[in-house]
Amino acid sequence: MNPRIRTICAKLRQHHLDAAVIFSPANISYLTDYRSRDSVLFVSGRHKVYITDSRYTQEAKERLDSSISVHQRKDSFAQALAMLCADTGIRRLGFEEKHLCVSDYRLIRRCLGRRVSLVPVQGMVEELRQVKDADELKKIKKAVAIASSALTSIAEAIVPGKTELQIAAELERLIRYQGASMASFDIIVASGPNAAFPHHVTGSRKIQRGEPVLIDMGADYLGYKSDLTRVFFSGKITLLARRVYDIVRQAQQLAFAMIKPAVKASAVDAQARGYIAAHGYASFFGHNLGHGVGLETHEAPALSPKAATQLKPGMVITIEPGIYLPGKFGIRIEDMGVVTARGCDILSSRLIK
Repeated sequence: MNPRIRTICAKLRQHHLDAAVIFSPANISYLTDYRSRDSVLFVSGRHKVYITDSRYTQEAKERLDSSISVHQRKDSFAQALAMLCADTGIRRLGFEEKHLCVSDYRLIRRCLGRRVSLVPVQGMVEELRQVKDADELKKIKKAVAIASSALTSIAEAIVPGKTELQIAAELERLIRYQGASMASFDIIVASGPNAAFPHHVTGSRKIQRGEPVLIDMGADYLGYKSDLTRVFFSGKITLLARRVYDIVRQAQQLAFAMIKPAVKASAVDAQARGYIAAHGYASFFGHNLGHGVGLETHEAPALSPKAATQLKPGMVITIEPGIYLPGKFGIRIEDMGVVTARGCDILSSRLIK
């Protein structure tokens, strides 16, 4: 049996569950080593069933481990689940409450009837996903290399008159030519005052001479993601922009320097946040310092002021301090690192133009 699924079966016993249904595509992909789409996974001690429809049935049969059977549903997922529970004698069925909408819950509840109890569970698979194995790290490193190369190549294209959308389109082309299936998320290209919005929606604004251009992007390689942010300058860098950039870069370096096993995620956040605050910009850095990256761009662990997680070897995280000055510009630098037995290996290199 797949060792990851074996671990989930052990968790079922700990929670006094007969079975669980997994809805999250990322969680299903992690457990099956197969990129799941529009499907659910039913797991019990004796039965592992991938429930899908005719679009994916043959593909799933060919690519899934032989220990997982494939069920082609004829009606809804809820009806297929009800049939499985009846056939296997399930009485307590766990479900991922974060990944099930109210309407689907009601439909499943109605189809199951009174003989099966639905029990909400949280983080059963996500907890396992925090620590990456060697194969996962290999894929993540490739995703980082693709994004880093694209960012290096795009530097010469960032000139006055180009629009944010044109830069984003070129980045998309560059990562696909290097083997990425897609961008990890909608690429952010934020020029001038738009960079003061941490998650600006890339638009048709033209880049002006002498202003910062913030780019936040990543590549998806075999399902695993990267997430990097760089700031480029079109023309001469102003003294204020240089000062803010140096503060953000130093805050990031201080955070990376303290990463090692057993350190609390909140302590890493505090290190960078405190440095930015000491330079008078506390109110201009509002978001978390970082997050985990893997099958999803944002996953556990979070690096936030309240995060109680202790870092472990194999965790892949971002460190992305930022300072955002409304009406002027924003500076954010984001790199990825993997926690090691002695500290942290940074997976990406910094750039400044």
